Amino acid sequence: MSLFQLFTILRARRGLAGLIVLSTIALALVWVVLRPANFTARAPVLMDVRTDPVGVTSQYSPLVTPAFISTQIDIVKSERVAERAVQLLPADQPPLSKWIDSAKKKPVPPAVLAHQLQQRLEVKPARESNIINIAWTGRTPAEAARVANAFAQAYLEVGLELRTDPARKYADWFEEQVKASREKLEKAQAKLSAFQQQSGILSADERGDFETARLTELSQQLMAVQGRSRRGGETSGAVMESGLVNNMRADVAKLEAKLQEGSATMGSAHPQMQRMQAELSAMRSRLASESSRVGSAADSSVAANKNRERELQQALTEQKTRVLSLNKQRGELSLLQRDVDSAQKAFEAVSASAAQSRLQSLSNQTNVMRLASAVEPLDPSGLSPVQALLVAALGGLLLALATVLMLELLNRRIRSVEDLSTVTRLPILATIPAAASAFVPLRLPASRRLALAPRRSLA
Repeated sequence: MSLFQLFTILRARRGLAGLIVLSTIALALVWVVLRPANFTARAPVLMDVRTDPVGVTSQYSPLVTPAFISTQIDIVKSERVAERAVQLLPADQPPLSKWIDSAKKKPVPPAVLAHQLQQRLEVKPARESNIINIAWTGRTPAEAARVANAFAQAYLEVGLELRTDPARKYADWFEEQVKASREKLEKAQAKLSAFQQQSGILSADERGDFETARLTELSQQLMAVQGRSRRGGETSGAVMESGLVNNMRADVAKLEAKLQEGSATMGSAHPQMQRMQAELSAMRSRLASESSRVGSAADSSVAANKNRERELQQALTEQKTRVLSLNKQRGELSLLQRDVDSAQKAFEAVSASAAQSRLQSLSNQTNVMRLASAVEPLDPSGLSPVQALLVAALGGLLLALATVLMLELLNRRIRSVEDLSTVTRLPILATIPAAASAFVPLRLPASRRLALAPRRSLA
């Protein structure tokens, strides 16, 4: 269908199209006159992105994500916030005063009133910001502002409860854990103290180095005594090592040599030989006496070394037993000390978490704050009368066009020369208008008829 044919159809059915447009405008005018005035008030709230000073870490991310904003919007629209708004609104003023009688007939009146409030609630985030606008539409400006402020305050209170209620439950749970950790720490400390009193050891390093050094010293003394015993184990060896005995033996050897030389020139009855024989006998007697004395001393020294060796061996065995027992006690003491340290760390961690939970449960602020209170709107919400009429006119034109085209498709008629050419596919040589007809068919220009004629002839 060409634009020319569309105009012919509209011209033929201009009465119906005009009636549709005028009816639409008239209905819009009636709606504008009779519609009740609605006023919308807005209460903006701000999502604060600063670090939470009460929590251990920031409760909100520095960059508020769309998911977080959507969550907050759902909280504002929730039944819990609506019921809290019902509690904040006065029952003797609109809108509750208009609904309270009918709500009392229902099983749960607060839920009914909350549902009524939610019907006119609108929550939208501001564009590219951390602000959420809480809007409510009412019959009067005061009513709209009052309910919008009630919803904003209810949202802040519910948000605070959502934050402090879990913290309060965590605080109660942590208190029980603190008691259990304290009892465990006290038991561990009691075991450690009892063991320290029983063993006489205050720390794992106490007496350990001293007893080990004592054991090393006894081992060295025993090795030294055993060395002396091996060197002086025979009496003859001690005699041979004596310097006095060796000197006396040398003197006896010299005297024997002189006596042997003198015997070659002097007889045994010679006085000098007799004197030398007497000196030799006396010297041999002294040598024997000294050898006997040195041998007795060596025997005594060997016996003393053996006694000392037995004493040191016994002392070394006792010291080893003492060191092993001490090492066992030190191990038990270290284990008990580790138990105390572990219980102490657990107690400190639980105490810190309990203190943090108690602090959060006592908080009276959240990271959501009211930016401004809703004020009474000056103008009604919705379209103005002029805008409503313009929209009605545009809608009427579209409805008229659609209706005309629908009727034309249901009952197709020839309304112009072009329609006849399209239907017959023959050239149009001339047109004769009706003599007494009010309808004058639209004529094609001569140039266009001549342009169409050859194509139709060829067809």
